[in-house]
Amino acid sequence: MENFSAFDLLYLVATAFFILGIKRLSKVKTARSGNQLSAIGMLIAIVVTAYKLNFIGGPDGATLNWSTVLIGIAIGGGLGAIMAKRVEMTGMPELVALLNGFGGLASTMVAFTDFYGLGGNGSETALGAGVWSVAIILSIFIGTVTFTGSLMAMGKLSGKLSGNPVILPGRHLLTAVLLIGGLGIAGYGLFTGNFDAEQSIYILIACSAIFGVVSVLPIGGADMPVVVSLLNSYSGIAAAMAGFVIGNSLLIVAGALVGASGLILTMVMCKAMNRSLGNVLIGGFGGGGGEIDKSEYTSVKSAGPEEAAMILESATSVIFIPGYGMAVAQAQHVVKELGLELEKNGCKVRYAIHPVAGRMPGHMNVLLAESDVDYEQLYELERINGEFKTTDVTVIVGANDVVNPEAIENPQSPIAGMPILNAHESGTVLMIKRSLSPGYAGIKNPLFERDNTYMCFGDGKAFIEDIITELKDA
Repeated sequence: MENFSAFDLLYLVATAFFILGIKRLSKVKTARSGNQLSAIGMLIAIVVTAYKLNFIGGPDGATLNWSTVLIGIAIGGGLGAIMAKRVEMTGMPELVALLNGFGGLASTMVAFTDFYGLGGNGSETALGAGVWSVAIILSIFIGTVTFTGSLMAMGKLSGKLSGNPVILPGRHLLTAVLLIGGLGIAGYGLFTGNFDAEQSIYILIACSAIFGVVSVLPIGGADMPVVVSLLNSYSGIAAAMAGFVIGNSLLIVAGALVGASGLILTMVMCKAMNRSLGNVLIGGFGGGGGEIDKSEYTSVKSAGPEEAAMILESATSVIFIPGYGMAVAQAQHVVKELGLELEKNGCKVRYAIHPVAGRMPGHMNVLLAESDVDYEQLYELERINGEFKTTDVTVIVGANDVVNPEAIENPQSPIAGMPILNAHESGTVLMIKRSLSPGYAGIKNPLFERDNTYMCFGDGKAFIEDIITELKDA
């Protein structure tokens, strides 16, 4: 304990803020304060680290160049503020993917800089050359894979790349060569000295970059929420490795927290789709939607805003199920307005949230929170599924795969076993969609043809606005 300093104590305080922040992020009601606590922890970490390096110096005695630090803060803070203001809620999934990538790139750059001695060689001395070399290799590898993989995920989520799986010929062999070759050459160069160490690092970066691309391309749009969560975990692991590289205990702890929490969330989402992580990473599932042969549907009933308003007017209990279509139509505010209008008539209103609805973890929660829906009205799948049997009307706004009865009724379905919201069990289902197109799983949804289902074709926001008008005029 004789080496324990005030800096270490402040690092413990920052760690406590990180842990409390992540814990509070697990619930919708406390997520905002959790984000704020984590931000305070990061502020403490930055200030303490800067103060420590400026007045005590790094392992080699080097101090900060404040002009460089301030320029970096100005550029990073400015870009962050611009993105926070300009990015729409519908663009949040791809923004999260991009930020994951930036985290990985930062870890790669830290390790790369330390390798070239620009940050000093004190870390190597403190850790031992072997541990330092392993940390360098892992930080660069995982960080670069995270960066390029996140760019691919962002492209798929934003529509700039096809949501269809891109199956490369011999891809498993290619990924094995990139993985073994990149890590093997880097290890050989750093540990034996029989190969130029600098060249081995460049080869590692190139192999890692290509590995990140070919790892995400075969994964379809249906699995993108899981991929984003996994890449978030990768960015944390890369940060922890970078912490070993530069000998910063707080970076190790913070990276480990992000890595562990991201991996836990990934496993939760895999469970929500009844699929293994290995099955997701192998790819080939989820074709990005598209049109389906409408002749496959033989008994579809449709309803306009007037008919939908009449059904809702007599309802005593209504459950809303939001999906990505709600985000695209930016219909979250009118969904809240319709809920309030129904409550005026004494109707019980709730919102059912599926773990993988949308294009990122918690996507629907974020959208509904933006429109000030009461936290107490948001129900997770496990809490709400038993309520559909006693619910008069279920209103589905842009969701598809997460309410597809095929998952529980057809053992041969690609989504067989996937937990769904049992909307089909409610008295009446109002399915608000633009068309009969499938979800990202690319399969037919027999819910469209159920006797208790009415297809409400049109833009989600405009259709709900018309329903509200009809209810007010009634």
